[in-house]
Amino acid sequence: MKLRNIILGLSVITAVFITGCTDANKTYSTVKEESLGLRKTNLYTEDTTTGDKTMYGTGEPMSGYKIKRAYQDAPPMIPHSTEGLMPITIDNNSCVGCHDPAVAESMGATPLPKSHFINFRPAHSYSLKEGFKKTIDVMKNEVSIQEIPTLSGARFSCTQCHAPQSTGKLAVENNFKASFLSKDGDSKSRWHEVLTKDLDTLKKNIDSLEK
Repeated sequence: MKLRNIILGLSVITAVFITGCTDANKTYSTVKEESLGLRKTNLYTEDTTTGDKTMYGTGEPMSGYKIKRAYQDAPPMIPHSTEGLMPITIDNNSCVGCHDPAVAESMGATPLPKSHFINFRPAHSYSLKEGFKKTIDVMKNEVSIQEIPTLSGARFSCTQCHAPQSTGKLAVENNFKASFLSKDGDSKSRWHEVLTKDLDTLKKNIDSLEK
């Protein structure tokens, strides 16, 4: 029994020794501290390091080119050059000139969707007699949905959601695969029909009181 234990112990020691020697002879790829970033340049001396130039599209508006949406109800990318169209100001919004539903079809442009003609901001009131009066309970996170005939002020600055597409080298490869809820989800939005159903909390509160 003792002899068996001694032999077993020697076998284990031999195996560990051989494994250690084998690992010692292996070569491992290492990353130098000076090139840990995505740009693979010296992090301590970036004086000569520059990013890739952003290359925006130069196509003219009404060229007919459209960029497919990346996911369901994603804000569409701007498929044409924005030179001369920016900045958007209270006195000048060149986007509306083509994308207003009244003229979009004749201009060959995508019309502004119904969701852009909805006011989600309950109208508070102020008077010298009563002061500032809220129409909602902030603690309930209430929302009001009111269709309006003009473009909502919250949607007026188009570039807060929409941006021109650029081409360039990807530091990290994009392997995202879109999954759409509708067959035409890569070109049309269902935001107005789907996502607003449960948002009108004020109307629901009123309906419950009437019942």
